[in-house]
This record gives sequence, C-alpha cells and structure tokens, in this order.
Amino acid sequence: MKNKGLILFFILLTCCGKQSKDKVTPLDSESAVINEWINIARDSTQLSLQGRKQYLVNATEKANTFSNDTVRLDHLSRVSLAYKKLEDSTGFRNMNRRVMDLSRDDKIYKALGESHWDLAAFFKSYGVMDSAYFHYEKAYKSFDQMPLDSTSLSLRGRILYSMGRIQDYFKDYLGAEVNITEALRIFEDLEDRKRIYNCNNILGMVASGMNNSEKALEYFQKAREDIEEFEPDNRTSYIWENGNNIANEYLRNKEYLKSAKAYLKLFNDKGLSTENTSLYSKVVTSRGYAIFKGEKDLEGAKELLEKAISLNDSMPLSVENDQARAKQYYSELLATAGDTTLAKQFAKESLTLAKETSNNDHHLQVLRLLTAIDSENAVAYSDEYYELNEKIKHEERAIRDKFARIRLETDEVIQRNELLSKQKQIWTGVALGLLLLGVAFFIIISQRISNNRLKFQQKQQESNQEIYNLMLSQQGKFEEGKQLEQKRISEELHDGILGEMLGIRLILSGLNDKDDEASVQYRADLIEKLQQLEEEIRTISHELSDASYQKFYNFIVSLEDLISTIGTSSGISCSFTYAEGVEWDNLDGDIKINIYRIVQESLQNCVKHAQCDNIQVSFEVKGSMLELKISDDGIGFDTGKGKRGIGLRNIISRVEKINGDLTVDSKKGKGTTTKVVFPL
Repeated sequence: MKNKGLILFFILLTCCGKQSKDKVTPLDSESAVINEWINIARDSTQLSLQGRKQYLVNATEKANTFSNDTVRLDHLSRVSLAYKKLEDSTGFRNMNRRVMDLSRDDKIYKALGESHWDLAAFFKSYGVMDSAYFHYEKAYKSFDQMPLDSTSLSLRGRILYSMGRIQDYFKDYLGAEVNITEALRIFEDLEDRKRIYNCNNILGMVASGMNNSEKALEYFQKAREDIEEFEPDNRTSYIWENGNNIANEYLRNKEYLKSAKAYLKLFNDKGLSTENTSLYSKVVTSRGYAIFKGEKDLEGAKELLEKAISLNDSMPLSVENDQARAKQYYSELLATAGDTTLAKQFAKESLTLAKETSNNDHHLQVLRLLTAIDSENAVAYSDEYYELNEKIKHEERAIRDKFARIRLETDEVIQRNELLSKQKQIWTGVALGLLLLGVAFFIIISQRISNNRLKFQQKQQESNQEIYNLMLSQQGKFEEGKQLEQKRISEELHDGILGEMLGIRLILSGLNDKDDEASVQYRADLIEKLQQLEEEIRTISHELSDASYQKFYNFIVSLEDLISTIGTSSGISCSFTYAEGVEWDNLDGDIKINIYRIVQESLQNCVKHAQCDNIQVSFEVKGSMLELKISDDGIGFDTGKGKRGIGLRNIISRVEKINGDLTVDSKKGKGTTTKVVFPL
C-alpha cells in the first residue's frame, strides 16, 4: 500500500509539472529572450562595445512589439539601465526619456517613478546633486499616486531616504531630518530591519551635523540594536560602521578618552584590517589623534599616525582616502612637540590633498592649523580661510534654497493640476447646462443667443488683451526697478561695509600681540565701529528707510574721520583740505553719500594697489562747480590697459548719479590723480 501511495504521489507531481510547463505563454518566452539579450549586453565583456549595444537595439525592437504596456515599459527600463552600465549616457538618456513619456501618457506611475529614480541616480553619479534631488522628488510624487500597499510604501521610503542623503551632504539638516524620519516611519511599519538601520544611522549623522551629540549617540545606539536583528553572517560590516560612527562622535565632541576606548575595540579587530582597509586607516588615524589629545601620549600617537599615513599612501587618492586628515593630525602633533618646520611641511601636504579631493571640511581645518603654526603667512591663510568659508556657505545656502524651490514648485504643479481638473468639471457642467437651455429655447431666441455670444467673446478678447498688455508693462517696470535696486545695494555693500571692515581688520591684525591700555582702548573703539557697521547693514537691508543718507549730518567731519581711519590702518600719510566758508552740510543727501563712497573707494584702491606713501584729498569750489581730487605718489598704472574692477565701475556709476565728470590721470611710476567735477 505504501509503494502504491508513493507511485500515485509522483504521478500527480509529474502531471502538475507538465501542466505548469503547458502554461508558459509566448509572451513569457519572448520576455526570456529579451532578458537574455540585455544580460549579454550588460555582462559579456568579451564582446565589442558596438556588439553589446546591438543586443540592446534588438531587445528594444522586440519589446516594442508587446501590447502589454507594463511589460513593455519594464523591458525598456532595463534597457536604459544597461546603456547606463555601458557608460553610454546618450543611449541611457534617450531610452529613459522614452520610458518616462510612455509611462506618463499611460499613467503607469511605477514605471514613471522608476524612470525618474534612474535619472536621479545618473545625475548623482556625476555629482549633479540638485538635478538628482529634483528627479528623486518627481519619483516620490509618482510613487505617491500608486495604490497604497507594501511595494509602493517601500518605494516611497527608499526615495525619501535618498533625498535625505543628498540634503545631509549639503548640510540641509532640517530637510534631511524630515525626509529620513518619514522614511524611518515607513520602514518600521514594513519591519524592514536593514533600512531601519540605515535611517537611524543617517539621523545620527544629521544630529551630529546640528551639534546635538547626545541625540546623535542615541540614534547610533538604536542602529546598533537594529544590527542585532540581522542574520549573523551579515552583521560584521555594519558593526564596524556603527562602531566607527560612535567613536567618531566622541572624537568630534572632544571626549577623547571615550573615543580612544571605542576606537581600540575596532583597532584590535583583525578582520577589519584585512577586509576593509579604508575604514581601518580611518580608525588608526582617529585613534592616534584621540590618544594624542586625551592621554597626551605623543609617542604612541605619532606611531599610529605614521602607520595611518603609510596605509593611505598604499591606497588610490580619492574622497574616501583619509590621507589629508592623517597628515593634518600629524602636523598638529609635530607642532605640539616643537618641530614647527616639519609640522608646516605636513600641514601643506594635507592642504594639497584636501584641495585635490575637494574635501572642503579638511581644507578649512588645515587652513586654520596653518594660520596658527605659520606666523609668517598667517594673514594669507586667514584670508583664504575666510574666502573659502564664505564660498562654501553661499553654495550650500544656494543648494538648500534650490531644494526648497523644487519642493514648492512640485507642490504647486500638483495643486494647479487639481485646480484645472476641478475647473474642467465645472465648465463641463456649465456647458451641458447651457446646451440644454439652448435646445429648450433654440426656436425662440437662437439668433439672439448667437449674437450675444459673439459680442461677449469679442469684449472678453479685448479685455484679456488689455490685461495682458498691462501685465507685460508692469512686469517690465518691476524688473527694471529690481535691477536698479540690486545695483545700488551692491554698491553700498562694496563701497561702505567692505571698506570699513578692511580697515578694522588691518588695525586689529596689528593689535593682536599688544595688551597695553592704549591698545585695549583702541580695540574697544574698533568694536564700537563694528557696532556701527552692524547698524549700517541693518540700514541697507531696510530699503524703505532714508537713514543711510541722514547719517552724514556733518559731511566734512565724516570725510575727515574716514581719511584718518584709512591712513592709520594702512600706515599711509593721508592729508585732507577743503574750502572754508562753504555750507557743506547743505548739499543734497544723495550727493553727500555718493561723494563719501567715491572717496572711500579711491582710498581703498590706493591702499590695495598703489603702493604709495602719501595721499592728498582736496575738496574745492570752482565757480559753480565742486571739484574733488584724490592724488597719490604710488606706482601708477596704464589707464589704457587692463579691465575695470567693480570698485572703478562703482565710482563711475556714482559720478553719473550726481551728473559729474570723472578724470583718472596716471602714469607708471608717477602716481595717480582721480578728479571728479560736478555742479554745485
């Protein structure tokens, strides 16, 4: 009986298998062929590039024969990714655009979202992060229109995570926290342990970026707990990553003893040194610095940092290579040990590496270190630090603003489409009502309705044309006023604020090493001037206020103070003469502010470029005209050559505002004389 039962069981299995084979459709067979062609194109390195592309052409042609839109788009999407792997950006972009257009027309939101996702990954691989973020946002909106299930939720969460990673890279920490937190909520609902770990890990980095060390460590600890849910064979690399994050947070927070202890555990892990050399070199670097700062063990720290430098030398130079940081720490250690010459050498090598790998954070840190240890070039390094820091802040601010605009524009498009859909429904109902009404009264008033309709359309067209013309005119005036105001504010900032800050910086640089009572008082006066600069910035930002012009209540005193300050800060002998018996304060406010700025910009040019010892400023009345003259005994320049800088352009602009004439007389080796004549 047992044998008969087994025989019957195998017969049933055979029949079921046969039925299953019989269910294989021609569509499945053709799909298998297409998949095989795509795999050959992707992986067959023995074929020529042209031969591999021909397989993709064949796959595309065969996929286009499918009537099932979803299957066809799935194949075309895989073809576009194959072009991307072959580094054929043109083929990828063309196929991606086609998939995007077809899926949008057919409202297949999964394929549409995936096409935007592929394009975002393409831009990200080339470092075009704003375009990558834009297409991630588009992908999210597409997935958001899919039916709510585990697949669509997972897709949304993965896109939110990718958007948060880009925002974290550009230090848009608030935006990153919002997107990653939402992704974490989705993955927790789906019980996706690895992605929960990734979210907690990034949230820890975001909290660290916002200087919330306690919150960062809390997220990293949650990530550690997530690792415990992984399969035993798949934990090691995550444990290394998490341990490094925790130790690095202690180091960043200057808890050196805790950091050294945390790094020691990773340092002693033999598997890390052989399986992940890049991370191991970071651990060696960080542990060396931690014991240098915490335990003050210079010899032990030196040994570790030299080992880290040797490890990094054996790896290719890239963003992941930690050589810039290792040499920076080694330079700091050498400076502490008293070997300033060698410390400068390693610091400069670290600076070069930071520039080559575009590592802005290390670039700034090394500049700060060189400012401290290289006193001869401290001012140059300090200026470079300031310029780089401002540039980075400006770029990051611009990117964050662009992210905000992308989100806003995407939401506006959705709202506009919804509004258009509602309007379409309303107009459809109105049209049907009018149609029924017209049919009911057609025999009686059909001609009248027709005439009224024509008149109404004509008036409406005329009104619309008039409104359109008014809008164009108003927009033109608005843009013109906006450009003029931007130009004026640019001149105010360049001629006023920047000049005064230059003078104050030069004086403070000379007072850094002085602590006598006079120097203390002088610094206090300069701080007061900085407060005045703060007030001036506030004045400029409130464009409706006339305070900037009213500030010059005593015109000549203001000029004397300006000339004296620049002379003191630069070490140049400055003299000022003016006609007596003239009511200078009765000049119009716009004349006074423009003359003041012209003098200020001219003096700055003398300090920066003239290399002079003496400057003479005179202000005289010549009949019905006023004459302003600024002369120096510097190296002069050829007025017929070279480009005009923003300073000279601002002077020319201000002279035009007061209806004056500008003359610049200069010869090489014979100084420069700038003369402005304008009506009294």
